[in-house]
Order: sequence, then structure tokens, then C-alpha cells
Amino acid sequence: MLTLGIDPGTAIIGYGLVREHDDGTLEAVAYGVIRTDTALAMPARLQHIYDALQELVARYRPQRAAVEELFFAKNVTTALTVAQGRGVILLALSQAKLPVYEYKPNYVKQTISGYGGADKSQVQEMVRVLLNLDSIPRPDDAADGLAIAITDLQSARFRALED
Repeated sequence: MLTLGIDPGTAIIGYGLVREHDDGTLEAVAYGVIRTDTALAMPARLQHIYDALQELVARYRPQRAAVEELFFAKNVTTALTVAQGRGVILLALSQAKLPVYEYKPNYVKQTISGYGGADKSQVQEMVRVLLNLDSIPRPDDAADGLAIAITDLQSARFRALED
């Protein structure tokens, strides 16, 4: 099973593709970020996000996708901007006919590190360990995309047990 994890945004969108093998081992297939030029108008930035995601899906052909839910306690303007990017991300994945699952940030932290209040460095180190990588994936947004993909694969196991 190959899943695409997405850490939404408008300036930087993290992504990670993780494959779960039949023996349960996890492999980082690809990870990185989609960057948009902040000098561009928002419609052009959203179009770039959409096009880049379509290209990723066409190249790697994941069977499913996972997107982190928004959580902003303070900055409403940032939340609205990120929500625009998240909407385009959900649209692109839906149009690619991928089943899409959404996870709260604390659930991702809990799944990866065992503690919903874990800090970023703890989650990044666990991503490195779980994927048997030599170093922590950079930038941070890419590590977040991988964490979301791992969370989705773990959650899929639990959903399968319930069926």
C-alpha cells in the first residue's frame, strides 16, 4: 500500500509518500515540499499547488491520501489562507479519485511518538526511526508529510481490524 501524506499550506506544502510492505515494514518512497511564490496572487499560487499535486499523483500513483486537519488557535488570517490551500489540496486528491483521510495534529503526534503533546523534534526523530532513514527528513514540512502518511497507514490497519 502506498499512501501520500500532505501537510497543507499555501507557501510551503509538505508531502511524503510511504509504502507499507506485506511484512509491515515502512519505506519512504519520496518526500519534499511544494513551494509557491509569495509574490504571486493567491489564485496563481493555488493553481500551482493543484498542478504540482496532480503531477505527484500521476508520477507515484498512490492508492490513498491523507491530509492534516487545520488547527489554529491565534491567527485567523493565517488559518483562512491555509484553508484555501487545503481546499485545493482536497479537490486535487478527490479529482484523482483517491480515498482521502484527515487527521488532527495531536492524533498524528500520538500515532508517531506515543504522545499527543510531542514536540516537532520528537516526531521528526520517530519518523526517521520508523522509516529507517539516515537523517531526519528536511525541511520540517516534508517530515510532517511523512508523519501524516505513516499515521494513515497505521490507522488503516486499525480500520481493517474493525471490519
